[in-house]
Order: sequence, then structure tokens, then C-alpha cells
Amino acid sequence: MMRNRQRGSNLGLLLLASQVFQLGIDNIPPVTLATLGLNVYLFLFPVKPLLQTCLSVREAYLYRDWSRLLLSPFHHADDMHLYFNMASLLWKGIKLERKLGGAWFAYLLSVFSLLTGLVYLLLEMGLTHMTEDSSYSLQCAVGFSGVLFGLKVVNNHYHPGGATYIMGLPIANRYSCWVELILIHIMNPGTSFIGHLAGILVGLLYTAGPLKSLMKTCAGFVTSNGQHGGQQTYYNSSGYSGYGMPYPPNSQYGQQSFNNGAPYRQQYDTHRPSAPPQHPYTAGLSEDEQYEAAVRASLNDRGGFTQARSSRGTYAHSNPTPEEIRWRRLQRFNS
Repeated sequence: MMRNRQRGSNLGLLLLASQVFQLGIDNIPPVTLATLGLNVYLFLFPVKPLLQTCLSVREAYLYRDWSRLLLSPFHHADDMHLYFNMASLLWKGIKLERKLGGAWFAYLLSVFSLLTGLVYLLLEMGLTHMTEDSSYSLQCAVGFSGVLFGLKVVNNHYHPGGATYIMGLPIANRYSCWVELILIHIMNPGTSFIGHLAGILVGLLYTAGPLKSLMKTCAGFVTSNGQHGGQQTYYNSSGYSGYGMPYPPNSQYGQQSFNNGAPYRQQYDTHRPSAPPQHPYTAGLSEDEQYEAAVRASLNDRGGFTQARSSRGTYAHSNPTPEEIRWRRLQRFNS
């Protein structure tokens, strides 16, 4: 989208602030929140004037101003342009960051921001050569909406099925991005049709093409299901709900861990890493039972060295066998 920035009441900023506070800052995952903050900051304090950040074939390719690839997604034409894009980011970002984890989602945003601009330039160059109309090389686009169209494709891929109501009509989610692409351009011709199309194509490269595999190859710390190899933080309506897989899926705590708004045990599948080995005092016990077992063990140890009778009927004072160790542990639970 490219038009003169309007300075006025900044109603879009007020609407965005209201939506953020209604959601609750603690309920917005950190990468989504940081991306929103960056867009708002660069709207209030732009790095360069808008005409020097927008992306076009002439400015980026012919004049070699490649910095526009990095700047154009994070600058917006006016406050309402910013509001609609950031409201969309909140909805898509919360769902995808919970699904993918913060590290991979940040990686995804970075790649999509760059690739959407590159695909946009390639499409505009192709149209220029096909139609012999140089005006396509002059069209200058700015805003995060191209990236958001790509995220919409990814979100529909990870959350298949269902329908989106567009102008009162139910549209299957798998087709909704194409319907929105056309309707937005019809209702607001000032939007960048090619910029939005570029985002959809990048999203398809990720979900149905080689992009996801290439990203995994470049990021050696990523597991086969596209999630960060370390501990993943999940969120529920109250903010942090802990780390992924600290308890078995059927445990009391596993049922309280939420991923994408559903109990974690419903999200568990064979692709997830298995739970780490548990200490003998904690396996299968609730928190209260773990505490009680620890207290009993502490009381037994406080009276001095506890002599444990081995299977041979003698007392073991040093270098106990594995059988004696297991027997001592059982005695602690039964004492």
C-alpha cells in the first residue's frame, strides 16, 4: 500500500492500543509482541521518509537500494494501515507462535519479510517485460500485509478445515486468502495486489514447496517437525503455562499445559520428543505426594546412617549393590 501518510487523530493507534490491552500484554507471545512493537515504533519514528523506504523495481534493483527490502515491511502509510495489519498480526501471530515456538516463528517472520519483497520484485519485473509497461517497475509498496498473507497460508496449513466469513459468506479456509486478495483490491484499489500475491506465493513455498526444508537445513537446531530443538514455551489465557513435555501427556500437569488453546495432551503425537527420564521419587506422583516422599526420605536420613539389610542377611555399610539401593528406596516409601 502506498499513499501519503495522514497525520491526524491517529485513531488507528488508539484502536490498536485498545485491542492490545483487551487481549492483555501477558497473553501475547514475545515474538508477536516484539514485532508489533517494532512496527509501531517505526511508524512513530521512521528510519527514513516513506518514499525512501517503499519497495519498487526501479529503486531497489535499478538503483541498487537493497535496504528497502528490510525497511519496507515495517513501515506503514498511515495509522489505519498500521492498525489493520497489526490487528491481523495479533490473531495470526498468537496462533502460529504457540504452534511453532518463539524461535522458529521469529525465523519464519524474518525469512518471509525478506522473501516477500524479493518475490514482489520478480513479479513486477516479469509484468514489466511481459506487458512492456514500465509503470510496473515504478509501483512502490510498503507495509506488513504481504507477510501477513504468507502467514495466513501457513496458519491454514497448520489449522486445516473450517471456514472464514467474508462479507457474510462462509469461505473454506484453504481458499480464503485468494478471496481476500481479490476483494481487498476491488474494495481498495490503492492496495498492492502484487505485494499481497507475493506473500501468498511465499506461504505456498513454505507449506507445499521446498522453503521449509531449506530453512531447516540452514538452521541446524531445528527438529524434523519444524520446532525448535530445545524446550518450547507454551501459552494459555493466563500467560506462561510452562515448558513443553515436563510431564507425561496423561499426567495431572500435562493436562494443564496448553498449546494452541487446547490441552497439551490433545496435541501430543509421535513426532514430539519423549519425556525426559524421571527421578524415582517423582514418577507417577502428584506434587503433594512428591513432597511427602521427600520429607519421609529426609527424616530417615536425619537419624544418621541407615543400615540396610542386603539380600544375604548382612548389613551393607559401603559400596551397596544395585539391588540394595533399590531395596533402600522401597523402604523409604514404606517407612
